[in-house]
Amino acid sequence: MEQKSKGGEERWKGAIANLTEMATNLDSLHKLLLKKAVFVDDDTFAKASLSSDQARTIKVLEQRVETLERELDAAITAAARSRSEKRQAETRQKAAELRAQEVTKELENTTKVFELHMEELRAKQDEISKRDKEIKLLEAIIQTLGKKESRSTSG
Repeated sequence: MEQKSKGGEERWKGAIANLTEMATNLDSLHKLLLKKAVFVDDDTFAKASLSSDQARTIKVLEQRVETLERELDAAITAAARSRSEKRQAETRQKAAELRAQEVTKELENTTKVFELHMEELRAKQDEISKRDKEIKLLEAIIQTLGKKESRSTSG
């Protein structure tokens, strides 16, 4: 692709050089005709007019070629910048996806730890409940024994 571009660029430069040289020659001829020729026949005048028109056309075409070259350079630069921005966006997207995966994994791990703590808390709560019932039973036994003792000492 680069060789085609360089070959095309060299052809354009060659064409522009030829056009520039033709314009210079035409300008020289025009100046020579203005200085030296007082009277010219219709054929010579027509040729000189044609040469002058061609010189103007060449100048316009040279300017158009230069404009197109600048536009092409700008388009190439914009395309390169666009490709670079696309690569950067893709890199940022991949980083964001990886971060999202990390956060998801952290949440899953936190959920597992939370579930384990909940199971542990339920087990402790069951144990406390069981001991509370045992304490109440023991208190009831103590109260019953206490009442029997007080009846046997008072009676």
